[in-house]
Amino acid sequence: MTGGGNPAEVVIVGAGLAGCEAALELARRGHRVRLLEQKPQKRTPAQRTDDLAELVCSNSFRGAALSNAVGLLKEEMRRLESFVMRAADACRVPAGGALAVDRDRFSATMTAYVRAEPRITVEPHEVVRIPDERPVIVATGPLTSDALAKDIEHRVGKELAYYDAIAPIVVTDSIDFERVFAASRYDKGESEEEQHAYLNCPLDKEGYERFVADLVAAQKVAPRDFEDVRYFEGCLPIEVMAERGPMTLAFGPMKPVGLVDPRTGRRPHAVVQLRAEDEAKSAYNIVGFQTRMTFGEQARVFRTIPGLENAEFSRFGAVHRNTFLNAPKVLDGMLGLRAEPGVYFAGQIAGCEGYVESAALGFLAAHIVAARLDGREPVLPPATTAHGGLLGHLSRDTKDYQPSNITFAHLPPLDNRRLKKRDRYEALAARALADLDAWIRSAAVLAA
Repeated sequence: MTGGGNPAEVVIVGAGLAGCEAALELARRGHRVRLLEQKPQKRTPAQRTDDLAELVCSNSFRGAALSNAVGLLKEEMRRLESFVMRAADACRVPAGGALAVDRDRFSATMTAYVRAEPRITVEPHEVVRIPDERPVIVATGPLTSDALAKDIEHRVGKELAYYDAIAPIVVTDSIDFERVFAASRYDKGESEEEQHAYLNCPLDKEGYERFVADLVAAQKVAPRDFEDVRYFEGCLPIEVMAERGPMTLAFGPMKPVGLVDPRTGRRPHAVVQLRAEDEAKSAYNIVGFQTRMTFGEQARVFRTIPGLENAEFSRFGAVHRNTFLNAPKVLDGMLGLRAEPGVYFAGQIAGCEGYVESAALGFLAAHIVAARLDGREPVLPPATTAHGGLLGHLSRDTKDYQPSNITFAHLPPLDNRRLKKRDRYEALAARALADLDAWIRSAAVLAA
């Protein structure tokens, strides 16, 4: 490593959300970056374009309100001048109380940011082992190749894998709009468009019970003999949830709360929600319906949903591997590999879950590496911030470590415990933003 503020080269493996955020932040701070990305030479099963920062699962960045932990994290990222948040805000599509984006425009925008930065060189080839150069940031995401995963496992002695699932997408023209209604839960949203951001397919009790039975009986894609299937609890396949009990879905992704069918004036027994995939609303994602059913069974079962009887699918759901480190055991609290100084991890492979969290770790990796290249010890964000909470989770040793989305449980509690939940969350957010602003000023976090 070099000190004294001299520009140095940093190698980053993976040009997803975390890798691009880290590369752009390091370049903004004056450092040269070699960004190693396997596309277009090779793609994972979930990837479909050659753009960088591709969103392979949902197009949602989740809740926008500050009473939501991920909403707080996004606001912190905006104050840190995050490139991912700049692109997301520019490519926003209506989604009620959530931030959702036109996925193709978002990836194209991030790609343009990277290509326009003269300090970043993108090298297209598959990386099968951690490069020898230091510092290096590994940001290969949940779909790390088998070869690189084996190299990482050899270095850390422990590499864990589980399986994640993506939801299907239906073509708008194939939806029967006579059988669905547009509404966001509790009419959330600042505009009428936001308040009607979702299409809702209502089911009565009998229809819901038939649907659950179909899910349980449907043919599934069987894991290969050597695969140890271990799902993330926050992204379970729809049929796995159905197998847990007949009412599980009605209290999960098919919950009808906050919705009234305008044709009946009543709340449905259950609903299937559809969220627009792009600004033109040419396709809709079936919200929360990640699945491991075979393609043929997906078409059969999902076409029993009211309004989707003639659904045309632009993408079926699929199961893919998700690889992550047991961060408390192998990382040093600053995203560095304990066993090999100069090797850093960022994004989902570091042990977080979610687009926003991955990008935030990309920023933090860049912040830490840049400080050390400048001859300074990094000043980390306060534990009271969402960014600090993410780092805290990666350092919190547990018996069965699992990746996690950001939650308010990751932040220290308030002294006043008598506040109602929403008021408490808003107070936690206010404290976090005040502490973040103080950190930005005192630690000179933002590049000049």
